[in-house]
Amino acid sequence: MSQTSDPALHRKGLLITAIGGLALSFDIPLIRSAHGEVWSVLATRSFATFAMAILFWSVVRFALGKRVALIPGPLGLLIGVLYGINSLTFMLAVFNTSTANVVFILAFTSMFAAILSWIFLGERPSNATLITMAAMVAGVMLIVHDGLESGNFFGDAMAASSAFLLASAITLSRRSGLDLGFVPLVTAIFPGIAALILLPDTGFQIAAPGFILFNGLIMIPLAFFCLATGPRYLSAPEVGMFYLLETVLAPIWVWIVFSETPTTQTLIGGSILILALLVHSLWQMRSKARAAKESDAAAEFPFTG
Repeated sequence: MSQTSDPALHRKGLLITAIGGLALSFDIPLIRSAHGEVWSVLATRSFATFAMAILFWSVVRFALGKRVALIPGPLGLLIGVLYGINSLTFMLAVFNTSTANVVFILAFTSMFAAILSWIFLGERPSNATLITMAAMVAGVMLIVHDGLESGNFFGDAMAASSAFLLASAITLSRRSGLDLGFVPLVTAIFPGIAALILLPDTGFQIAAPGFILFNGLIMIPLAFFCLATGPRYLSAPEVGMFYLLETVLAPIWVWIVFSETPTTQTLIGGSILILALLVHSLWQMRSKARAAKESDAAAEFPFTG
């Protein structure tokens, strides 16, 4: 019996992954709550995440006696650099466009990953995936067009760059087959150093540093740990659905705290994105469940001639 077919393990996976998706949804609200200058916030968040990664690794390595590489080889380093640049573009997006635009455009990551996997790994997306991608392109175009009209095109472009960089890192990770659990956290040191170089002459400018420290020390490590653990118990489509918690919840938290109301066009585009991803994920889960059931039936009643 596979792990995902065990109801108890499946419930455990749902709980762990839901915690990860929920923790991730607070990333942008905590960044905004710090009321800081962009490079000051990025440096603080990055170094806090790096410090927590080193602490976790030390516990695993020395207290538990497990040999785990922080960055496994040159390919692991390249993947880490992609994650690091993604942190830069993500922060620039947060500071230059609305929260709704950022999270809705970032939802396009899975579709970028499908395209890159098709080109570089030879994994052709199914017809259903291609249809979903077309619907998501329409949704993103609505959001980006709204950004053009409101003067937020740079922020929207940075969000799209983040989605592409993250998809590139995911595609290379799948190709490598390496244990990359610590890579996104450890390589946070790279954007942190870049942010220190770009700090204004007045130095760090963060009105409420406690928010960003809490984010970097607790929420980001918790989110990535749980979301990385989820695939041990759930299928990839199920795990992917929990990434949508940020897409759905982050604009709500910002709406409540900062009264930042998304425009009608952004809400329409975001609704198209969420609906397309949700329908596609549910279809994939149903297809995999049906295939697994057929496989179990074939194993139970093999054809003997």
